[in-house]
Amino acid sequence: MTEQKSAPASALFFLQTALILGLILIFALAWLWLDTRQRFSEIEQSLAQRLEKSAVSNQQSQAVSKLADERSQEAMAKITLIEQKMAEFRGQQQAMQTLFLELANNREERIVTEAEQLINIANQQLQLAGNVKPALLALQTADSRLQELDAPLAIQLRKAIARDLQKLQNLPLVDTSGISIQLENLAGNINQLPLVSSRIAKSILAPVPDASLNQWQQLTREVWQEMKSLIVLEHIDRPEPPLLAPEQSFFLRETIKLRLLTARVALLQHDQATYRRDLAAAEQWLKNHFDTRDSATKSALKAIHALAADNIVINVPDVSESLRLVSKYKLMLARS
Repeated sequence: MTEQKSAPASALFFLQTALILGLILIFALAWLWLDTRQRFSEIEQSLAQRLEKSAVSNQQSQAVSKLADERSQEAMAKITLIEQKMAEFRGQQQAMQTLFLELANNREERIVTEAEQLINIANQQLQLAGNVKPALLALQTADSRLQELDAPLAIQLRKAIARDLQKLQNLPLVDTSGISIQLENLAGNINQLPLVSSRIAKSILAPVPDASLNQWQQLTREVWQEMKSLIVLEHIDRPEPPLLAPEQSFFLRETIKLRLLTARVALLQHDQATYRRDLAAAEQWLKNHFDTRDSATKSALKAIHALAADNIVINVPDVSESLRLVSKYKLMLARS
C-alpha cells in the first residue's frame, strides 16, 4: 500500500523535474530569439523610414541597404526555423505530461518510462540549443531513477548513460548568454562611435583668428597656413575614406548593427564560421570608416576581436545508444 502511494508521488516529482527542464529551454530560447527578431524589426523600420524621407540614389547607399536587407532576411529565416523546432518541442512536452498521467501502476515500467522521457529531454536540449548543463541534469536524474532496478537491461542502460555523461562532462563550456549580452551592447553603442570623416572635416576647417595677435602676426600666420595647405602627406597604401553624407553614415551604422545581430544568431546556433565572418565584417567596417584614434572605437574593436577568438562550437555527442537501449527495455516490458 505504501509503495502504491509513493509511486504517484515519485512520478509527479520527476514529471515536474522534466517539465521544469523543458520550460527553462523554452523560455530562454524564446527570450533570446524574440529579442533578436525585435531588433531586426526595429532596424528594418528605421531603414524604411529613412528611405521614405530621402530619395537615396547614391550607389554606396543602395549597396549598403541591399546588404542590410539580405542579412535581415537570412537571420529571420533562421529564427523561423528555430521557432518551428520550439513548437515541436512544446508538443512533445505536452505529450510527455499526458503519458505520465496515464502511467500504469507497474513499478518497473513506470521507472523505465520516466528514464526514457528524461533521456529524450537530454537529447532535445543538446540537438535544439546545445545546452549541456540541462542535458547533464536530465541524464543524471534518469540514472538515479534506474538505480532502483537490478534487471540486466537496467544495468546495461545505466552503463550507456554513464558513457554519455562522461562525453558531456568533457565538452567545453560556452558562455552563450554572456557573449550574447556583449554583442547586444556593442550594437547599441555603434551610434555613439565617431566617423573618421568627421575628424577629417574638423581638421580642414579654417583656423579661428586669434584676437591677441597684431595685424602683421595675423598675416604671417595666414600665409604660413596657406603654405602648409599646399603640401599634403598621404599614406598611399591607406587612403582616407571619403566624406559621408548623413544618409550614408546612417546606413553604415545600421549595417554594422546587422552584422553584430547576425553574429548573435550564429552564436545561438553555434555556427562558428558565420559568427566569425560577421564579426570580421563588422571589425573591417569600423577600421575603414570610424575614428580608430577615439577611445570608444578602440574599445569596440578590442571587444570584437576578443569575441571572434571565442570558440562557440559544441560538438554534440551521440546519445543514440541510451535512446536505443531504453526503447528496447520499454518494448520488452510491454511484451511481457
